[in-house]
Amino acid sequence: MAGGRRVRGVGAVALCLLLSLAGCDGRTAADSARSEVQHLLDLRSAALLRHDAGAYGATGASTEYTRLRALPLASWAYRITGLRRTAGGATVDADLAYKVAGYDRAPIDTRRTLTLARTASGTWYVTGDRPAGKSGQQLWDQGTVTAVPGAHSLVLGAGQPPADLRAYARMADQAVPAVTREWGTDWTRRVVVLVPKSLQGMAGLLGSPAANYRGIAAVTTGEAGGAGRTPADRVVINPDAYAVLGAMGKQVVLTHETTHVATRARTTAATPLWLSEGYADWIGYLGTDRTPTEAAPELARAVRDGHVPAALPADKDFGFTSDPTELAQAYESGWLACRMIADQWGAARLAAFYRGVGGHPQRPGAVESTLEQVLGLTPESFTTRWRTYVRTELR
Repeated sequence: MAGGRRVRGVGAVALCLLLSLAGCDGRTAADSARSEVQHLLDLRSAALLRHDAGAYGATGASTEYTRLRALPLASWAYRITGLRRTAGGATVDADLAYKVAGYDRAPIDTRRTLTLARTASGTWYVTGDRPAGKSGQQLWDQGTVTAVPGAHSLVLGAGQPPADLRAYARMADQAVPAVTREWGTDWTRRVVVLVPKSLQGMAGLLGSPAANYRGIAAVTTGEAGGAGRTPADRVVINPDAYAVLGAMGKQVVLTHETTHVATRARTTAATPLWLSEGYADWIGYLGTDRTPTEAAPELARAVRDGHVPAALPADKDFGFTSDPTELAQAYESGWLACRMIADQWGAARLAAFYRGVGGHPQRPGAVESTLEQVLGLTPESFTTRWRTYVRTELR
């Protein structure tokens, strides 16, 4: 009997040691810390959403609150994906999902790295929040966000004068109805424009080297293939390149990028870039007085030299790191292909062609079958017709 009691006693000691490591409810110390930090981040998010500066400050550093307070948010939430204890604190990996009120149907998802410290009493608080690894910056990482709402737009800047942001809003407000007239109403009919302070700021938002965007006035972020779920697109401006454009050029650029926002849910892996970029340019140039030779100067120069392209540009020809002349010719070729469809079959048929190509679940055969269904042409006859059109319009 005594021996049995000793065994039970040793077992009890071992159990106590195990519980001291795991916690009385079976959780490890790491699990407990993760739960506590997640609760802290939930409190921080709730304070931000209800504009409670005091409650936000009680969770840690308030720099982000100051920078974010002008951003109209519908949701904001962190989900911890990893936690590493450090001397006196922790480093946390988290997914941040947020939506801008009135504009985003789906959240922006981005990865963040947060640093936390702990008080002597064991209370966690946030000391820093930055982009994780190779993730791009968010606008508030570059400074205090200024928000300028328009009739159909929201322009967000960091470091730009409000008057400049209002000019962007006026142009975006013209772009949205222009796109809707051609594409239709099955999109949000609202656009969010991000205006960083410089090319470097644009590159930071996109998480890529600045050299990739030098000379590119704007890009649109968002994943193709909405499958019924409209992504939260952003038009990101390169203020350095945008500034050198004339008034018409600036409007064309914003209308082009707004077209990408409108068509994103109908743009899939099946959609070739000559179609998506060409269609955006086609809507962008509508209503301007630009002639084909003015709108397609590089391709016009090639045609005059006797070099009519043998085929429509491939997707690789649209890379921002491509030769500038070849890149310009790729965009101009796509624009003329879309312009030809609108001229010869009508604008409604052009939109139907775009939707039809994007409606295919897989890329192989999408263009070929849609050409036959919508335009009654084979790829070969379409290319021949396009080459003739290029020669005629740019001679």
